[in-house]
Amino acid sequence: MAYAPRSNAPRPGGEGAGDGDRRRGRGRRDDNRDSRQDREQDEFKDKLVTINRVAKVVKGGRRFSFAALVVVGDEKGRVGWGAGKAREVPEAIRKATERAKRGLIRVPMREGRTLHHDVIGEFGAGRVILRAAPAGTGIIAGGPMRAVFEVLGMGDVVAKCTGTTNPHNMVKATFAGLARCTSPRAVAARRGKKVADLLPNPRAGEAPATEAAGV
Repeated sequence: MAYAPRSNAPRPGGEGAGDGDRRRGRGRRDDNRDSRQDREQDEFKDKLVTINRVAKVVKGGRRFSFAALVVVGDEKGRVGWGAGKAREVPEAIRKATERAKRGLIRVPMREGRTLHHDVIGEFGAGRVILRAAPAGTGIIAGGPMRAVFEVLGMGDVVAKCTGTTNPHNMVKATFAGLARCTSPRAVAARRGKKVADLLPNPRAGEAPATEAAGV
């Protein structure tokens, strides 16, 4: 009696039958993850504020590493900062960027270009003054603060640092000030009023025309 040669192909429903499907599904998940990361990279803009070389004294001598400070924003009102340290510069920047994306805050802006009101931010020895500006003013600020406003998408602002010029404290003080910013809509909702009731009436301080003419 002749026997047919045994095939190595997996039997329907047997062991190894769904390996190809699982591999294809894993490939689709990897593609989706890569596309999501690409969208995040396109959505956010990052700027390197400063990078320092730091040394750690060990038994055999000094061990050098790099500390990076990065700000990240979508240029639409969201911004964050992060710090990272590694033996190589690219790895330190990557760590700082990931931490910045995990700590994003949303800043309300008037007309999508400037602050609603003036605010003071403080952190440690850092103290900054942020002021709203008319259209066409641009960004008038120092290096670390300018990087924050650029990735935030703010077009008109005047900022002044009156404390330490350490980049870390300047950035943290700027974020402390931005976190205190609010909009008339949020204040009206909190107080249970209308936005028109909070905004000043430009005609309130004008005298009637008859009184101005002396009638």
